[in-house]
Amino acid sequence: MNKRKVVVVTGASAGLGRAIVREFAKDGADVALLARGIEGLEGAKREVEACGGRALVFPLDVADADAIENAAAKIEEELGPIDIWVNNAMNSVFAPIHEVKPEEYKRVTEVTYLGQVYGALAALKRMRPRNEGCIIFVGSALAYRGIPLQSAYCASKHAIQGFYDSLKAELMHDKSKIRTCMVQLPAMNTTQFGFVRSKLPNKPKPMGTIFQPEVAAKAILYACESGRREIYLGWPTLEAIVGDKIAPWAGDKVLAMSGYEGQMTDEPADPNRKDNLWEPLPGDHGAHGPFTEESWSFSPQFWMSKNRAPIAAFALAFIAGSWLARK
Repeated sequence: MNKRKVVVVTGASAGLGRAIVREFAKDGADVALLARGIEGLEGAKREVEACGGRALVFPLDVADADAIENAAAKIEEELGPIDIWVNNAMNSVFAPIHEVKPEEYKRVTEVTYLGQVYGALAALKRMRPRNEGCIIFVGSALAYRGIPLQSAYCASKHAIQGFYDSLKAELMHDKSKIRTCMVQLPAMNTTQFGFVRSKLPNKPKPMGTIFQPEVAAKAILYACESGRREIYLGWPTLEAIVGDKIAPWAGDKVLAMSGYEGQMTDEPADPNRKDNLWEPLPGDHGAHGPFTEESWSFSPQFWMSKNRAPIAAFALAFIAGSWLARK
């Protein structure tokens, strides 16, 4: 009988994290759930158990390195050796730079960047002696291309990218068998747009083409199995990253013209709206945000990326056949 994989997911209570939990549960894993919102964590636990898996709940703040370390020790004690660690937790502030307070920058950095670092450290402490395991970093197109109104989040994702590059090189130097992947995501229809702190006049929204969180969750499961160094999910992500490498000045101009309006709905913001910057919002909010009707449930680009070998073979065969037919 095959051992069930032990998977750790941070930010597991809602949004993308919740979709990731469901995907691994359906794949037959036992899942440790790390987040601040206890009601969401309990909801995620029920979903894992409904799939036949074991689930452990850890109400904690990923900005607390000691809490992450203590949770990792408890997970291995109760569920067994950690096979996969998914660093997903995030936070953000939607506002122009001059309106973001120093303590808000600090908080977003501690959660979105250092939370992934602390998760990686806890995972490496246990995986290195065994010389096996997988660590996933949840990134974004914004890890390469910063946009207006999300400077704290973009900077944190850029920082994760730099940390990941360093880690990858060190693991290669050590000839380690620990696998890592950073998954760069497009705009997602998750709960974050109702959760994060916003100082915008209208309600915030994802910018550009929006994808359902299940699309990203499937990509993250694939990242654990594929051995790829990095995965770009969706044409918008590919365009943003490649475009920024070729002509960053063009991105500056486009975002200066469309980056503000593109991140706001037509609905005025509620001045009494609560956010989760410092404390979790009560309730079990699930995985989806309010943009389902305009969200994609499939990524043709990701399908092509997953099947690039057979697609390339077919293309070569077609070209060869066409050439021979002209002879």
